[in-house]
Amino acid sequence: MQNLYNHDTVVPNKDSNLAKKEQVAQMFNNIAPTYDKVNRLLSVGIDIGWRKKAIKELEALKPQLLLDVATGTADMALLIHNQLKCKEIIGVDISNEMLSVGRKKIKEANLEEKIKIFNGDSEHLEFNSNTFDAVTVTFGVRNFENLNKGLTEIYRVLQPGGKLVVLEFSKPKTFGFKQIYSFYMNVFAPKVGSLFANNKEAYAYLNKSVKAFPEGKEFINILNEIGFTQTYFKKLSLGICTIYCGSK
Repeated sequence: MQNLYNHDTVVPNKDSNLAKKEQVAQMFNNIAPTYDKVNRLLSVGIDIGWRKKAIKELEALKPQLLLDVATGTADMALLIHNQLKCKEIIGVDISNEMLSVGRKKIKEANLEEKIKIFNGDSEHLEFNSNTFDAVTVTFGVRNFENLNKGLTEIYRVLQPGGKLVVLEFSKPKTFGFKQIYSFYMNVFAPKVGSLFANNKEAYAYLNKSVKAFPEGKEFINILNEIGFTQTYFKKLSLGICTIYCGSK
């Protein structure tokens, strides 16, 4: 399956010979120790509210077995447990260092029986078809090396009647706020990344990947083409972030 979208080719380091997913894994391995702290700092904590709103889209479904793709440090998995009380949450991510941080948090919360996280590739999910009641992806679809392939795999592992919820950054369109956001992403975020994570490139990549990502109706059209139904999206915080949903 070929890469179809501009964001598929946006990589953390254009001079590297590694494939996108290998570069992304390496990048997250490097920033894992400071990832949660920098994330809270850059979003001023607003991302927690975004995550809770995304999870709310699953409340009516009451999923019991949920897959969290690009689970990272398990922030979303832990919030999902608190909000939905699923019987089991499985998380997958390509960064072992991020998973290591996540496992510590899960252990501290005494939730090792409820939340299990593994190294896994969104484009090759090692689960049977029609397995999960719901799938979530939080700030992760931009990092897919092949967006169509990753979303097709998610569709495959969802049960009929199951629901996908994606939370992803988007670009504000309101004049004035759009310019402030642009300065923030182009200048401030990379400087914070350099100062606290010693990795300016990772946060410069964040901006590049957001710019190239097919957002709004374009992303909904991609979901529709893959086979998702009842698709919709909700913009948050003047368009900084968007929730996308689709059912199987």
